[in-house]
Amino acid sequence: MILDLLLIIVGLTLVVWGADKLTEGASSLARGMKVPEMVIGLTIVAAGTSAPELFVSMVSALKGTPDMAVANVVGSNVFNTLLIVGCSAVVAPMTISPMTVKKDMPFSVVASLLLFILAMDDFSSFSLAGHDISRLDSLVLLGCFIFFMGYNLRIARRHDVSSSSDTSAEVHVSSSPLLSLCWVAIGLACLIVGSNLFVDHASAVAQQWGVSDRVIGLTIVAGGTSMPELATSVVAAMKGRSAIAIGNVIGSNVFNVFAILGLTAMISPLHLSGISFIDMMTLSVSILLVWWFSFTKFTVSRLEGLTLILIFSGYMVSLFV
Repeated sequence: MILDLLLIIVGLTLVVWGADKLTEGASSLARGMKVPEMVIGLTIVAAGTSAPELFVSMVSALKGTPDMAVANVVGSNVFNTLLIVGCSAVVAPMTISPMTVKKDMPFSVVASLLLFILAMDDFSSFSLAGHDISRLDSLVLLGCFIFFMGYNLRIARRHDVSSSSDTSAEVHVSSSPLLSLCWVAIGLACLIVGSNLFVDHASAVAQQWGVSDRVIGLTIVAGGTSMPELATSVVAAMKGRSAIAIGNVIGSNVFNVFAILGLTAMISPLHLSGISFIDMMTLSVSILLVWWFSFTKFTVSRLEGLTLILIFSGYMVSLFV
């Protein structure tokens, strides 16, 4: 048991560190190729911050634990929406632009509701057992992701945005293309090794404790893979840059559902057995709640942030009770 827990920590450390180095190396390489900063922010950095979820979900599906793959995405998005937005708002009230509320945030709402609909298959009962996210569903999700990326790139060009540090990762590596490629390769290797360690030993601990893959995925795995987003958003809020904090959450939520589950289900259809109606409802209601809070003077206040944290705490308690 102790060895499993240590290897879970090692796996998570490799996943987070690998995602960071992969993002840095890819960003450095893209700059050397004169790729616009906005494109880097919307593609490489967005993918980099969600790389832990991507690799953990894909490895989970390939190893025959689809509930952990889906629970990782559902749990990560609940973690992002309730805890990360909540903590960021408690640190400093989050001012959200009208454009974000009216044009960007609806994508996150649609992603959550669409996942709910695809996972239900039919609404003859409130149980998700026996349902699946098929390869056909994955095409729908990937199509939505392509549309989302195209929309954002068109908006960027229309407003002639060549964003700098607000949407791109800070690069600490050399501008040498060869060294950048090395960091990409090292980061990718750490993600693969770390994901395998994390999934294998998280599943082993779950079996020893009698805890389902669903609960492990919704709590430990989701919380661990969401640490990069939590750190980014809270630091941004402390610096008074709430646009980055909320943008990080929206982008991560959309990427998790459309790209990660789309790719994972394309590789291996996700047959659901443990994910519940309540889990999907929590996912959908949480983003609708943040959207509603955002309409109130285009600000998420400290009190609203505390409300989100309390809802998150109640959901976590309910999983184990």
